[in-house]
Amino acid sequence: MPEHVPLEQAAVLADAVSTPYGAVDTAGLRPAEAVGIWGLGGLGTHLVQLARICGASPIVALDPLPAARERALGLGADFALDPLDEATPDQLAEITGGHGLDVAFDCVGRGASVEQADRALGHRGRLVLVGLSADELDLGPELNFVRRRHTVVGHLGYRMKHLSDLVELVARGRLDVSGSVSAILPLEEAAEGVRRLREHDGDPIRVLLRP
Repeated sequence: MPEHVPLEQAAVLADAVSTPYGAVDTAGLRPAEAVGIWGLGGLGTHLVQLARICGASPIVALDPLPAARERALGLGADFALDPLDEATPDQLAEITGGHGLDVAFDCVGRGASVEQADRALGHRGRLVLVGLSADELDLGPELNFVRRRHTVVGHLGYRMKHLSDLVELVARGRLDVSGSVSAILPLEEAAEGVRRLREHDGDPIRVLLRP
């Protein structure tokens, strides 16, 4: 990392930012493509920023937590919706002019979010599974994958090239991850950091430990 980049910001690049950056690569995201992002934790929040850098339009962020949706709007999302709202499918259709999303990133990994993301895709839409859970996933009607030609692909981790790209973007001021450091705690308070993340205390993105 260049010397002018704070170590705290450099620390969140590995995994928290590089995994979603790798997911953008996996999706083959292109400018002006409509994107939906389900789950606005560390992965989804950074996906909003990266989709913006890539020129995606519109960018729709979805999360049940109002604070997470508000944060996504501040980071570049064009719309922020509650996936639990019964009106959300209709809103997604209206936002995309009835064409559906080009790419849907699921950072939750739950059956309900995956199904909703797939239904929001348009013709030849791509569903990228980034989140993990113990749920058994049901991808919905076969019709989506035959007639509408949907593609589903999983994504995990990143390559060194992804991390190198992010270092360049942060160093040049193209990507700002300063807001991703929600707290810095001493090593002996690791359990407290885990509690904050688990309970969404303060709606954290990443909690760092400083030995």
